[in-house]
This record gives sequence, structure tokens and C-alpha cells, in this order.
Amino acid sequence: MTHELSLLSDLLRKIASVSHEHGDRPVVGVTLRLGALAHIAPDHLREHFEHATRGTAAAGARLVINQTYDLEDPHAQDIMLESVEVAG
Repeated sequence: MTHELSLLSDLLRKIASVSHEHGDRPVVGVTLRLGALAHIAPDHLREHFEHATRGTAAAGARLVINQTYDLEDPHAQDIMLESVEVAG
């Protein structure tokens, strides 16, 4: 579990930064891109995201995971933040 949380730590900092930039509004939606070689299944990533966001501005946020299958993509090993939606 430590490995998965370390994968999410940078993403969580970025998400918190977006919330802060918008007056610390709650995050209602997050979209991630999961590379083909990221070594984590979407369902497993979702579980870890839900656990890691408890007590944060992103707690309960809708999570969309766009999984890619291109092994040649330069980001094939990455989990990338595509968008963050804050409450309006």
C-alpha cells in the first residue's frame, strides 16, 4: 500500500493546490490518465484514491480514470492528472 500512496502523493499535492487556488473550495471531480505500464489496475487505483483523499478537499470527489493502452507512449508508466473540478 505504501507504493500506491507514494504514486498518489504528487497528484494529491496538485489537487490540493488547485483547490487552494480556488479559495479552498471542495474538489468535486478528478480525471486521471493511467498509462499502459503504470502497474496498477483502475479499480485498485480508485480504492487507493478514495483512501488517500479522506479528510482532504477531494474527499468524495468523482474520479474518472482514462486508461491508455499505448505501450510506446512516453507516459506509459505514469498516472497523470488530466483535470480537477472544484465546487462552484
